[in-house]
Amino acid sequence: MSSNGGAPYRSDEPTSFELQPPRAPQSNPSAPVPHPDNPYAAPAQAAAPAAPAATPDPDPGTGRLIAGRYRLLAKLGHGGMGTVWRAKDETVDREVAVKEPRVPDHLPERERANAYERMRREARAAARLDHPAVVNVHDVAVVDGRPWIVMELVQGRSLGAALQEGTLGARDAARIGLEVLGALEAAHAAGILHRDVKPDNVLLGRHDRVVLTDFGIAQIEGETNLTDTGGFVGSPEYIAPERVLGQRPGPASDLWSLGVVLYAATEGVSPFRRSNTPATLQSVLNAVPAAPASAQGPLAEAINGLLQKDAARRPNAAQTRALLEQAANPPVQAATQVVRIPESVKRGIRLGPKALLGIAAAVVAGAVAAYLVIADPFAGPLPDHWKVREEKALGASVAVPDGYKRTVPDKTEDDHWVTYTDESGAIWIGLRLDKKAEDTGSSIADSAAAEMYDDNSDFKDGSAYDLGISSAGAKTKPEGEITYQGKKAAENTVVYTTSDSQNPRPREMRVFYYKTSAGDMYKLTVNYPGRGDFTDRGREVARTTIANLDIEQH
Repeated sequence: MSSNGGAPYRSDEPTSFELQPPRAPQSNPSAPVPHPDNPYAAPAQAAAPAAPAATPDPDPGTGRLIAGRYRLLAKLGHGGMGTVWRAKDETVDREVAVKEPRVPDHLPERERANAYERMRREARAAARLDHPAVVNVHDVAVVDGRPWIVMELVQGRSLGAALQEGTLGARDAARIGLEVLGALEAAHAAGILHRDVKPDNVLLGRHDRVVLTDFGIAQIEGETNLTDTGGFVGSPEYIAPERVLGQRPGPASDLWSLGVVLYAATEGVSPFRRSNTPATLQSVLNAVPAAPASAQGPLAEAINGLLQKDAARRPNAAQTRALLEQAANPPVQAATQVVRIPESVKRGIRLGPKALLGIAAAVVAGAVAAYLVIADPFAGPLPDHWKVREEKALGASVAVPDGYKRTVPDKTEDDHWVTYTDESGAIWIGLRLDKKAEDTGSSIADSAAAEMYDDNSDFKDGSAYDLGISSAGAKTKPEGEITYQGKKAAENTVVYTTSDSQNPRPREMRVFYYKTSAGDMYKLTVNYPGRGDFTDRGREVARTTIANLDIEQH
């Protein structure tokens, strides 16, 4: 089994990538959550902060001068075959990382020689590559027959260390994946297979730099295989099936490992991790990973493709890059915060005691600010990449961004509604028409404002909706009356948190009310993330959609 001999980075630097806390059950928020169908896949927990301790004694070897120029300053990490030091190159006055070979004395001479040759190959492999995502090798200093690798010191920490604190969002995971993919493409073009792509070998440096390191078990085309007799190199939970079977690996094998890294980055753990090495290897060969829960769209497509057991069915580097670029740079209207829309929403938004609000299993957590606003038609042209969609069955036209998916009721239903949802599901627009002629229960209020206040009353007592509202209910704040197309209208802003105990999400919703002279009630709803990068986008969609609503009858 190969172990990375530490990595050339400083661990005291925070990552610039945003980490999401690991999901935990409500009964014990501090407990790790195993991935479905994988009881051994609980993500590791960050250690509790330790009490201040006395300054430890310097590591043995600190201050030693290597090859007459590299002064060892402090240990950065260590593994079975090496220790990485922070050092100072006194010749050019810069800090570097120096990898010291550490081979157990009990190993046979042949295996010791193989270990030293592997380190030399690591240096040669990295030195042959000219890519910003590959660690730069400056020198190989031979001391008493042992090769010390001198390389750049990356200011940051490993992806593996970062994932101890939480998971990455889809965009950050895709950005990291693109950089690692670039390093692998450069390596493969030079005839080099990395063979040990895993989070511990991906460094997150300053200025969003991502570096693939530790080419210690890389296979260089044309050179003799150094696998020890009876040995197995690599990290089992990241190794491709063909390597487990002893077949000749290729670039697709490294891409498989990249797929596992992306899965671990978003889900918190490799899908193949088991309690022991044989079980892990067996899962690599036979287990079908649970679909990633956090990665959606192009990123999920990339992960699922790269984890195909048959190497010939995996996407190549170019196909993988195209998917990761889509995930890393989504269209403006796409959002990374994924919200699964229940069937009640797809059936349309109906506020009032007759049905659900349209957000099943949600909890109103913040204040409900109710106010009447001026909603005259939008002055001037629509923003770029917007369209006006005519809904003849509703007697209205709705402005929506390009790419939003339209959903309408089944022909067997009597409801009159339409919804538009962006590809991620994070932002959705719903228009509903309650017809006076069909209102046999007289549930439509006398005015738009009265309808709004009726809804607010239901929010406050928490009894009319299947939303799990606390007994305290919610607060409302009316602010006056306005007009829409010359008649009174109303608007309601609802702030709430989803009731998902493992991953509650802040949400915000704006509902526009308008009652026609015929007594029909229109309700236009826009729902979007309540905090984060796409909150402003959601509010912009709400403003533009409400301002451009065109109802035929007045």
